[in-house]
Amino acid sequence: MAEVYYLSPLGITHIVEEDGFIIKVSIRDEETLTPTITEVAVLNLAIKQLEEYFAGSRKEFDLPLNQPGSDFQKTVWQELLKIPYGTTITYGQQSQKMQNPLGIRAIAAANGRNNLWIIVPCHRVIGSNGNLTGYAGGLWRKKWLLEHEAKVCGVGQTTLAF
Repeated sequence: MAEVYYLSPLGITHIVEEDGFIIKVSIRDEETLTPTITEVAVLNLAIKQLEEYFAGSRKEFDLPLNQPGSDFQKTVWQELLKIPYGTTITYGQQSQKMQNPLGIRAIAAANGRNNLWIIVPCHRVIGSNGNLTGYAGGLWRKKWLLEHEAKVCGVGQTTLAF
C-alpha cells in the first residue's frame, strides 16, 4: 500500500493505492498536510488525471480502481460512473435507473460511502428539489465541482466572482 498527498484547487487530496489499484481518493481539510512526491506509477497517473480534470481537459477517468464495499455498494458506484460529465441526476432518478425505486435511502447511503472522490462522481447526484445534499467533502466543494463541470461544458449558469 502506498499513498500520496496532492494539492488540488479544493484542498489536499489523499490518494491511496494497493496492489496497483486506486482504493481511495479523499479531500482533507488539515492545513498541516503538505503535498508529497511518489514513485508509484498509478499514484502519479491519478495525480495527472486529477490535474487534467481540474484544468478542464479530462471528463472521464481511466484508472485501475478497486474500492472495497458490498456488492450493493459496488452496483451503486458503477451507476454513478454512468452519469455524464456536466450533468446531474437526483437520488430518485438514480434509484429508478437501478430499478430499485424504494431503495432511495440505501442508494444515498452507498453514495455517501464512496471513497473515490471525483473519480466516482457522487457529486453529480442532487436532491429531488434540486438542492445540493449530502457530500462528504462539504457542500461548498460539491457546488464548486458542479459549477466547474458546467463551465467546462458551457452549460447552465455559474456563480460569478467579483
